[in-house]
Amino acid sequence: MFKNIRILILLCILLIVAVNAFDDKNHNWQKATYVYLFPINMDNDDKVQTYINTLNEKEFAQINDYIKEQAKRYHQSVTIYYRFGEQVKEIPPAVPRNGGIMDAIIWSLKFRYYHFKHKPDTPFKPDLTLYLQYHSPNKHILTETSTALQNGRIGVVNLFGTDKKTANNNVVIAHESLHGFGATDKYDLKTGIPLYPQGYANPSQNPVLPQKQAELMAVHIPISQDKFEMARELKQTVVGELTAKEIGWIKK
Repeated sequence: MFKNIRILILLCILLIVAVNAFDDKNHNWQKATYVYLFPINMDNDDKVQTYINTLNEKEFAQINDYIKEQAKRYHQSVTIYYRFGEQVKEIPPAVPRNGGIMDAIIWSLKFRYYHFKHKPDTPFKPDLTLYLQYHSPNKHILTETSTALQNGRIGVVNLFGTDKKTANNNVVIAHESLHGFGATDKYDLKTGIPLYPQGYANPSQNPVLPQKQAELMAVHIPISQDKFEMARELKQTVVGELTAKEIGWIKK
């Protein structure tokens, strides 16, 4: 009797996990999508704190508009809201820079537990939660070390806490957002060079180089075979066809 009850409970848990995993990999863009952003002062820096204190949802409205405009290119009517939440004090577990698969798995479990402990109450259920790790502008960081998990729809984003970087920060936030909905990187992970053709905004352009924009998931604008520069604002990027397929804007 009790054995059967335990088996039933386990089956129910597995069913819930399976349903959640399916939902994470098959986002319904026909309903309103809510992305919640929670800032963190990574260096306990006074100037960064002043910057965070000035932020509100207006700073992120540009990402709302960008996602909507890009979705229209694929005949999708998307309603998306970026909500700016309260500051989180505790720093998330650090993303492993050069670790192996086991390091990534351990970090993923630690990060999920961190999110479980710290996720704030929200008026709407988040479709994606991003922890914005703001650093001092004098600090050398790689925004490419940001990451977002599709399973669980959570991520950490490395940004600079200064007005001069707000437009560039929005590029990184949009990039990580699409990771959360299933998009893959479109650049060589070792060199950062955009991959052809999937990492080019206009791969059919003749001549193909230099490109004028970046594919959002490549982040960088290809100038020559070995030269590229990071997009400084969302206007310099587009969502390419493969990315649109990965996130469900184009049916596979």
